Amino acid sequence: MTDSETLRMGLLMEGVQAQQQIAEASLEKLRVHTLGLDDVVREEIRRTLINELRELNHENQQTVRSLRAIRRIADRRGIFTCLTVAALCAIIPCAIVRVALPTPEEIVRLRSERDTLMQNLARLERIGGRVELRRCGATSRLCVRVDAKASAYGLKADYLIVKGY
Repeated sequence: MTDSETLRMGLLMEGVQAQQQIAEASLEKLRVHTLGLDDVVREEIRRTLINELRELNHENQQTVRSLRAIRRIADRRGIFTCLTVAALCAIIPCAIVRVALPTPEEIVRLRSERDTLMQNLARLERIGGRVELRRCGATSRLCVRVDAKASAYGLKADYLIVKGY
């Protein structure tokens, strides 16, 4: 190798070293810049996440308020339904009793009527109300049941004692 070639090689090596130092400096700057970008990106992500979480929290609170309002309405409807059913359970039997049973005035009237009917029945029994009459024979003539063991009465013994008297 000649001096000029050695010189050229030396200059070339110096140029390569200078380029390598520039590249290393650029890589260092790039690393520092990347770390800075990393912080910027993290801060932006953090800010975005905080905003989204605030919005989510706000929506959750609105949902909770809505659900509480729905629950209050459902509770009111449930109470109204229970009260309505309880009222109907009390009113319906009262209405049935009122319609089906006689009033106190009707009871007094019916007792009085029963007593009158009982007196009439007793009077009728005394005067022959227990007589057993029936239609007999082909001509459906009126017949009476008599006491066959009792004696006959009348001039021609044509009167008999009615059974039960």
